[in-house]
Amino acid sequence: MAERRFALKSGGFAAGLSLAAILAGVIAGFAPVATIGLSEGWTQFDPYLLRVVRFTLLQATLSTGLSLLIGIPVARALARQSFRGRALILRLFLLPLALPAIVAILGIVTVYGAGGWLGSAFDLYGLTGILIAHVFFNAPLAARLILARIEAIPAESFRLGAALGFQGHQVFRLIEWPQIRPALAGLATLIFLLCTASFAVVLTLGGGPRATTLEVAIYQALRFDFDPARATALSLVQIVICCVLAFYAARFAGFGIVSPPLRRYRARYDGGGRVARIGDFAVIALSLAIVAPPVAAVVAAGVAGLAAGVELGRAVMTSLAIATATAIIAAFAVWPLAALAARAPRFSLMANLATLGAYVIPPAVLATGWFILFSRYSQSQALAPVLVVALNSLMALPFAYGALAPAVADGAARHDRLCAGLGLAGLNRFRLIDFPLLRRPLALTLMVAGIVSLGDLTAIMMFGSHDLVTLPALIYRQMGSYRMAQAAGTALILAAFAFVLIMMIEKLGRQHDPA
Repeated sequence: MAERRFALKSGGFAAGLSLAAILAGVIAGFAPVATIGLSEGWTQFDPYLLRVVRFTLLQATLSTGLSLLIGIPVARALARQSFRGRALILRLFLLPLALPAIVAILGIVTVYGAGGWLGSAFDLYGLTGILIAHVFFNAPLAARLILARIEAIPAESFRLGAALGFQGHQVFRLIEWPQIRPALAGLATLIFLLCTASFAVVLTLGGGPRATTLEVAIYQALRFDFDPARATALSLVQIVICCVLAFYAARFAGFGIVSPPLRRYRARYDGGGRVARIGDFAVIALSLAIVAPPVAAVVAAGVAGLAAGVELGRAVMTSLAIATATAIIAAFAVWPLAALAARAPRFSLMANLATLGAYVIPPAVLATGWFILFSRYSQSQALAPVLVVALNSLMALPFAYGALAPAVADGAARHDRLCAGLGLAGLNRFRLIDFPLLRRPLALTLMVAGIVSLGDLTAIMMFGSHDLVTLPALIYRQMGSYRMAQAAGTALILAAFAFVLIMMIEKLGRQHDPA
């Protein structure tokens, strides 16, 4: 107990500072929204707002359902079959998670849009395009998470099933489904939350007022109509929806880095039949048809459209500077929270909710409040880079926390008693114990936060200007002015940065898998 009190005392102050900073950012975004909303926003609850809410929930529900309907059979097929190229497919499924949204959207437009590879077989702009993009992002995420659950089933369970003569549907119902089912509620909530707060996809593929979500409607109310009352009314509704989802999601596993095995040395017995193999490979082929064409389109069009220029160079430097600052701030914010949660389990829920601050109060809502708060100052434009970094840092917190917290908890369990006995604390403990142990997890945390920042479009669209442009904002600007070749070249550069980071993340994640 003495060593635990010693550690809590030494880490409580830092955790308090981190919580205070997060709370200050959230309150600064929420307070102006609540103030204007309570005084004027209620007059804005009209048919337009109801239509936006209805479409937001509709597209999120359909996107979540389609992603799970595809992800579950794909995960099961990959778990049952052993074949050359399985590791490559799993790495390919990392790409939608690595690609910034605007890059993937450009690939989807190239494949499915007007004059695209499929010859405009349907109208891409509207609900159809939004669903295609969300399934592209979330079906691989669902497949990898569910595959990790299936791979965690002891091999003895399948051997017992074989001895009892279980067929494929019985293996699923009696062995796999009990393992998958507990994770489905959390996974569905996560995907639904991501689709509800989706910004770049709806902004680019929504096609106008007929397909607008709350996040995009808030942006339009501020940047085009300058109607704070309507923006706050929309914000209040989104806060209610996201609060319910975020509190529900906090009950389940966090946003850790999941790395299912890249190879299986033996196929499972229930996947060895001819019908089973045909069905499994048909499902895998369908998943590849969803993921591969947009990625190939980005690479093909990007190579042809690569062109250096001052505008591109400035955007690269701005993106890297913002991503670096975001990664450092996010790491410093989550470390003390993870340390206190490891030593005081009752603090764990509070830490999880704190890191979800930018999703309990969505990014567009926080940006709305900050916009209203700072727009009264004549020098507010000079604060734009700071506000972009601050919002990106809040958005990166849950991912950074999921990457760092397990390693911090393991280190606390193994070394707290020794450090208390030796009187090691503060910088001495950091230098001698914590940093050598957490060096790789810290690198993982920095890369996770950096990749979130690199792909962000919300903050830069809210606070950016002609002189403050990141790579995602430049791609959106190039697409808006129909410079599709240049947009493809810029997208390839951004995708290259993101892909290098995600491959390093996967490698570090496997090295620190406790299994």
